[in-house]
Amino acid sequence: MSDPVAIDPREDLRRAFLAAAGLADARRDPLPGDASTRRYERLTRPDGTRFMLMDQPPAAESRPADPAWDAARRRAEGWNALARLSAGRIEAFAAVAAHLRSLGLSAPDIVALDAAAGLAVLEDFGDDLFARVIAAGADERPLYVSAVEALARLHDAGDPPAVIDGPAGPWPILDYDAVALQAGADLFVEWLPQLEPRLVLDAAAIEAWRAAWAPVTALGAEGASVLAHRDYHAENLIWLPDRDGPARAGMIDFQDAVRAHPAWDLHSLLQDARRDVAPELEAAALDHYFALRPGVDREAFRAAYAGLAALNEARILGIFARLIVRDGKPRYAAFMPRMWAHFRRNLAAPGLEPVAAWVAAHVPAELGR
Repeated sequence: MSDPVAIDPREDLRRAFLAAAGLADARRDPLPGDASTRRYERLTRPDGTRFMLMDQPPAAESRPADPAWDAARRRAEGWNALARLSAGRIEAFAAVAAHLRSLGLSAPDIVALDAAAGLAVLEDFGDDLFARVIAAGADERPLYVSAVEALARLHDAGDPPAVIDGPAGPWPILDYDAVALQAGADLFVEWLPQLEPRLVLDAAAIEAWRAAWAPVTALGAEGASVLAHRDYHAENLIWLPDRDGPARAGMIDFQDAVRAHPAWDLHSLLQDARRDVAPELEAAALDHYFALRPGVDREAFRAAYAGLAALNEARILGIFARLIVRDGKPRYAAFMPRMWAHFRRNLAAPGLEPVAAWVAAHVPAELGR
């Protein structure tokens, strides 16, 4: 049996939790980490049955937002409150998973749970991430069709409850409001100058940046009407071909779900930071979404799609710069040219002229090329 840790203060807690769940005899294989404070292990029982152990220390991050907090209080509490992130709370994952399953979508079943300890045993969807299956030669179109169908079903469900009752207790579904959207965009002006010395911004430039984004953040906030996964892309979707229709897209990493504009998850899927999605596949996927939801105003939706995609790309460029500069993770530099390309392409869309003008005035033309 592999030993998942050498010296780890949480190891006794994990062993006691697994013993209580009847999994003391399971082999434990740690999975590679990501940019979060969570860790995962695959659990394999002697009979071959497999599960996933999710370990999220509750005190590892700043507190999530209380629905009653105003913008000033959210800023004072820290990044998770400001951006309306869940701080990785197990109860958030459990509640959103239950809601997704209630709609016939594929989210892992919760096998055992100790929210206070930050531990859960989950159904194991396997290793067939969309990105991995496509890289191995699979036709990507059926996978993207299933992912779009899952979003259409989620969006057809309409406005999510203000509070979802999950197996670990209630969890609020907050709006991805203008404050949170602008905070994401501001990562660009906070962290890119620390990575790129050519990008020099004074207080006036930052004020102009925020003014340029104001119509986009207002549009996103006013259109917040569906549950958004918030990080919906080919490395957070697992191919489940034995299931039907939208259930073939197995969802993970959705604990930060919010009430957002329907375009949010679509642009995350189709303008992926980690892999290229061909423009013709992006167009076909959007057409399929519109066919599934014929009541959607296509022109208005496409305008919101371009604006929110550009904002998200600015946010991700800032996050990647932060991971490189602050966290010493240079591998994220490899993803940045793709994000720059998406960002600059979206800035050509109608309605984004103020942001495009700001970029032309302040960002060297060769940056990111």
